Amino acid sequence: MRMRTAAAAAGVATLLVVGGAGVALATGGDSDATVRGTQADAATKAALEATHGGTANSVERDSENGATWEVEVTRTDGKTVDVRLDENYAVVVIEGDSESS
Repeated sequence: MRMRTAAAAAGVATLLVVGGAGVALATGGDSDATVRGTQADAATKAALEATHGGTANSVERDSENGATWEVEVTRTDGKTVDVRLDENYAVVVIEGDSESS
């Protein structure tokens, strides 16, 4: 009986580890979901400093061009740009937003 219980527990633990890894992989990388919290606030601050003001429209996780964060900013001149930042909130690149009209 103890052997079956131990085997069942090991099987459940394996499923949880494999399932958790799958969820981690599925949620990694680029995401169109807006991120909130202290890290998003730091990314917004860095992006607005880089663009000399404007309005931050969204903050997302990113992996393009070696970035960790993407902040969409509408600059004071009305143009919308994507500010890509690394994990230390340093600018990787600022480029025109391909989704703006």
